[in-house]
Amino acid sequence: MTFIPQRFQSPQIPMAFCLIASSSILLGALAFEHIGGLAPCKLCIWQRWPHLAIIVMAAIGLILSNSSSAQYKGQISRLCCAGIATAALITAAIGLYHVGVELLWWDGPSGCSSQLNTNLDLSSLTDTLLATPVIRCDEIAWQLLGISMAGWNTLLSLAIAGVGLYGVLNSVKQRP
Repeated sequence: MTFIPQRFQSPQIPMAFCLIASSSILLGALAFEHIGGLAPCKLCIWQRWPHLAIIVMAAIGLILSNSSSAQYKGQISRLCCAGIATAALITAAIGLYHVGVELLWWDGPSGCSSQLNTNLDLSSLTDTLLATPVIRCDEIAWQLLGISMAGWNTLLSLAIAGVGLYGVLNSVKQRP
């Protein structure tokens, strides 16, 4: 007995959900950047790439699972949903790392936080300051309900990973 109605148990449903969710997250990030004027830091950019991978895998999975024979639909769905879950866990991990940088739990990548090597001579220090990007990873540019964009990406990506894993388990259950 399952609590999910039969019409929602198709492996295409999780792929479609993940496609829409990652597209929304990526479009939201681009809107914050281009409309809201919040330029992304290095870690923000890193978090976008797995969402792009999720969109591509979900689109390929939906296309191939609809055009393939019944024998391969389950395999295609499993493979794509597993890839989606993996990419979502990667962006969630990057987001969690970014939250730690924002909260100053640990240092961010070089050139991404306020850490400077003060052992340099004045000329080298000036060159380093000029080469350092203005957008810092250790500053929270925007937050909602006390959660930064990196935090929201982590939470939403974990949800996408859960849906992807549901798709894997559901496609295993529906083997031909």
